[in-house]
Amino acid sequence: MRTKRLTLCIAVLAAGLVLATAAGVVAAAEPGARVEMLDDAFKQVVDEGATVRQLATNLQFTEGPTWFAAGACLLFSDIPADRIYAWTDEGGLKVWRTPSHNTNGNTTDAQGRLVSCEHTTRRVTRTAKDGAVQILCARYQGKRLNSPNDVAVKRDGTIWFTDPPYGLRGQKAELPGCYVFRLDAGAKDPVVVAPDFTRPNGIAFSPDEKHLYVANSDREAAHVRRFRVQKDNTLAGGEVFCTIRPGGPDGIRCDADGRLYVSAGDGVQVFSTAGKLIGKIRTPQGAANCCFGGPNGKTFFITARKSLWAVRVNVTGATR
Repeated sequence: MRTKRLTLCIAVLAAGLVLATAAGVVAAAEPGARVEMLDDAFKQVVDEGATVRQLATNLQFTEGPTWFAAGACLLFSDIPADRIYAWTDEGGLKVWRTPSHNTNGNTTDAQGRLVSCEHTTRRVTRTAKDGAVQILCARYQGKRLNSPNDVAVKRDGTIWFTDPPYGLRGQKAELPGCYVFRLDAGAKDPVVVAPDFTRPNGIAFSPDEKHLYVANSDREAAHVRRFRVQKDNTLAGGEVFCTIRPGGPDGIRCDADGRLYVSAGDGVQVFSTAGKLIGKIRTPQGAANCCFGGPNGKTFFITARKSLWAVRVNVTGATR
């Protein structure tokens, strides 16, 4: 009897050790993936305790997520892998385009066409519905762009993008600075709308398009600025809206109520329209970009270094 009890105890302990080890493996694989409530207002955005799911991993550097309604899928970039991936809940992860010319940021226009920022070719492109890639912009005043990074399309068809030097990779910069540009419909040359950034990065419009948010990812000035969009599509203001730590701001999005979502070193930080930090969607590695999508627009996707994450939310995006 004593021997049987001892055997049973050993078995129970062994089973417990296996379960603990398994739980430890899961925790180690996804440490820190959670929703953090910093203000009751964040409960309007996401339920407390909502699961932050890992959808794909073992990638190189994920960026540029956008919901692609034409394919009912999420598209996102893996910059070093020179690919754009498509993800669906049913089919998982598939290569959508390769080579991608080391595409970084992506969005869609009012017609559902993909607009992309390509690092290697230093240009902004648009993919037609038949798959043909059209070059929208590659130069400013005859000089090559640095490396277009992120992009937003206004409802009037104008295309706004940031142009830091991150994708140059030893190539010579031809422009004297790093600008925020606007490309008018049918134009070949863009217009500088903000000349005083050191490292312009993420870009997003408020839901009413009266404000433009631009992230600056310089270590010495890691913040997001908010501009007032004038009737002639020039910008005014540009005050610092929020400062981002740890890390710095990268891709950004607004929801339909005007809250700002900023990729940061600890995941995505969410701010009220008054600039108050109300919550975080934490990811194990620093987040590079984010977007809203899914069939009902209430899935929030995050590209966080080598993985793709998602959480169900209670709001939709100003854009996807």
